[in-house]
Parts: sequence; structure tokens; C-alpha cells
Amino acid sequence: MLFEGVLRKMRTEFEDPIQYFLEFESDFLHMNPLLGKTLHLNFVKTQCLNCGNDRPIYRQGFCRSCFFDSPATGDWIMRPELSTAHLDQADRDLDYEKRAQLQPHIVYLANSSNVKVGVTRKSQIPTRWIDQGAHEAIEIVEVPNRYLAGITEVALKAHVADKTNWRKMVTNTIEDADLKAWREKLREFIPEETQSYFLADRDETQLHFPAKTYAPKIKSLNLEKTGNYQGVLQGIKGQYLLFEDGHVFNVRANEGLYVGLDIG
Repeated sequence: MLFEGVLRKMRTEFEDPIQYFLEFESDFLHMNPLLGKTLHLNFVKTQCLNCGNDRPIYRQGFCRSCFFDSPATGDWIMRPELSTAHLDQADRDLDYEKRAQLQPHIVYLANSSNVKVGVTRKSQIPTRWIDQGAHEAIEIVEVPNRYLAGITEVALKAHVADKTNWRKMVTNTIEDADLKAWREKLREFIPEETQSYFLADRDETQLHFPAKTYAPKIKSLNLEKTGNYQGVLQGIKGQYLLFEDGHVFNVRANEGLYVGLDIG
């Protein structure tokens, strides 16, 4: 069966194991039942997620022009401490930024390859943890806007990592951590502005990913460069498709690629 369309990050459902869905414009594909099956991937063209034109993808599925113009790719996305909507100050589009920034946000700890601190909208829990391939996570604070979450993350990342080692994550080279103990250890470093938002009673969330096996050595698949690829799907973790021969394909990092996908 052939599917064709522009790649966007997989939609997920928090079940045991996590359920994955690859969505196209007029169709979707449940990925979990495809474990053990051969997938044929073909690169067709690029298509900017914003303007829809066939232009080289610059970052986050956007062409260069859209990346620097769209409010969905402002610096405050990656650096929430730069948020200014709470001050009624615009970056690119104040209405958009108010909708995105002026809502409850969570500062959390997640363990994908190591314990790291992160920020996401409350409505994105546990989706954010799934996308990062975390096998366990816990909330630290819940604040009313993105700026407060950002300054809390900045303060805490002086004492804990804020990056994931993706190679360790996709090979499942992981160790459990006591995230409650980590949260208590970091409590004294939370800024005064957000101390009152500390979440002392949240339990760890455990996440289980669909995978038959994990390859000990992996190689990132660059579909735009190779043009096509064929392999047996062995697992899915984070936003990565994991293949039997050790190739891994990061769906999110390849947003904006228009591909053909055949199963057989």
C-alpha cells in the first residue's frame, strides 16, 4: 500500500506502549502494526510547512523566508526566557504570541539518555516527553506563562543538563534515575519568582515505547541525500523510526520532505 505526502512529526497517544500515527493531508497511518514489516521510503520533493512551496527546507520544516518571518519560529520557541507577550510586547505577531505564551507552562525533568530539564506548555504533557524519547519524567513547577518557565529553566540548567544524547536514546542506553530526589535537589535553585509554583506532590510518569529490538550501532538516514531507502521497521522511539540494519530516521527533523511510503 502506497502513502504519499509531506512529513510532519508523528502524532502520538499515551498508551502502553506509546501509539504512533504518521499523518498526511488526506490520510494517516498507524505505525505500531508495521513493526517487523519492510518499509520503502522515497524522497519526492521538499514542501515548506508554512507557504507550501517547493523550496529547500531551512529549519523546522520551513523554507528560509518563512523561518525568519513566521511567528511560529521566533527565538522564544527555543529560548522561552525571551518571551515578551506578558509585557504586551510583540516579537513577530503579538496575537499569536499571546495565545502561545500566556497559558500554563510546565518545567520538568525527563530522562531520555540522562536527566535533563525542559519547558513545555501544560497541554503538551506528556506529548513533549514522548517526542523526546523519555522513559521517565516528572513535573517541577507549573507557571502561568512561558517567560516564567523560561527563567526557571535557565536557573536550573546551571545544575542539570538541558540536552538529550539522541544516540544513547535511540540505542536504549538508559539508566533509571530517582526524579523525585532530583527535583528536591534542584528546588533551592528555582528563582524567587517561581518558588511558589513548585510541584511537590507529582509522581514520576513512566513511558514505554514500541520496539522489538534496539540496534547497538546506528546510522542516521538522510533521505534527501540517498533518494530512497528500504528497511525492516524494528521500533519507534521519540520521533525516530528504528530499522533492523541500524538506520534511524528522525521524522521531526525531516518535516517538510514530501515522500512516498510503501509497505511490503
